[in-house]
Amino acid sequence: MTTTSDPTEVPQLSTEDQKAKEAYFTASQSQLIWARFKKQRAAMIAAIVLFVLIVSGIFAPFLSPYDPTIAGRNKDYTNGAPQIPQFCDKNGCTMRPFIHAVERERSMATNFRWVTTINEDVRVYMTFLPKGDDYHLFGFIPGDRHLFGVEEGFIHLFGTDEDGQDIFSRTLHAVWTSLQVGTIGVFIAFVLALIIGGVSGYYGGWLDGVIQMITDAVRTVPAIPLFMAVAAFMPPEMTAEERFFYISLILGFIGWPTLARRVRTHLLTERNQEYVLAAQLCGASPSHVIRRHLLPSFTSYIIVDLVISFPYMVLSETALSFIGLGLKDPVSSLGVMLQKATSADVMLNYQWYFIPVLFFIALVMAFVFVGDGLRDAADPYSEANK
Repeated sequence: MTTTSDPTEVPQLSTEDQKAKEAYFTASQSQLIWARFKKQRAAMIAAIVLFVLIVSGIFAPFLSPYDPTIAGRNKDYTNGAPQIPQFCDKNGCTMRPFIHAVERERSMATNFRWVTTINEDVRVYMTFLPKGDDYHLFGFIPGDRHLFGVEEGFIHLFGTDEDGQDIFSRTLHAVWTSLQVGTIGVFIAFVLALIIGGVSGYYGGWLDGVIQMITDAVRTVPAIPLFMAVAAFMPPEMTAEERFFYISLILGFIGWPTLARRVRTHLLTERNQEYVLAAQLCGASPSHVIRRHLLPSFTSYIIVDLVISFPYMVLSETALSFIGLGLKDPVSSLGVMLQKATSADVMLNYQWYFIPVLFFIALVMAFVFVGDGLRDAADPYSEANK
């Protein structure tokens, strides 16, 4: 005799399924976003790349063998090709990495250009944690140890530029400089956007109209002519640190309108909700309602907007430095380094100048993929989360 199951009977879940279901319903918003973000392979790979680049920039003084600001570091190896460490050559193999010694001479065959000749009979062994140029890690921790070097002479993993500066050292410092400019710019834009967008969305009315007129006016200001005007008023004796500060400040002041509009739109929707009315009836001030109730209700979206804003800040700094309106030598930034790779002579003869371009592309694309992944993870109605 066969028995039929009751169609109204609720299937029993296993212990693991019950724990998973309970964890899902009790998880915080940040935990849900992280669980969705981990499902996106491209975003996770981009996050790893971004983490490596950020760490490389932070520890650039230690990871790079030389001070990138000293011109003529290796006067005998200007526009030198990259030197790749190896373990084997025609004379056999060794456990220690080494490079071959180089000799420089002018050749009639190349119109008396400097020609690099590799002497494969002379090995220059690498050393680790050698003493070198003094630096301050994080700006205040003094040190003089570097990750690697050579016993005699110099090593240039990415080659050198026309001034004899090590491109590898400059690239790591340039990544950190561009990240610093982007961070300061995003922070200024973030604070302005929260204040201006919060006031506009909470109060509405004529105040909202006036603020939106100002917002539209700021959005229509072209960045390039603005920086040209600012550059014309900057005194030539201005230090690199002062120029760095002004560039970050201007990028922040022209970058807040987009985020302010999003904050305003959300507050216009949420200000009539019951929890806001309850806080007002309890005597909470407008600033308290905005700060403690409205803004935390979409914190995840604000964080996503901040991450998405980073590549645009980095692109702005790079573009301005590239056309000569931003940072300049001896500061190492991606824009300054790209500026040196624009001549036809470099394109034809010194292709290693374009190695920093790869880091620039990787940095921007990593931010873009991470930002897109966070945006999809923060949106429960996204197709990626279904």
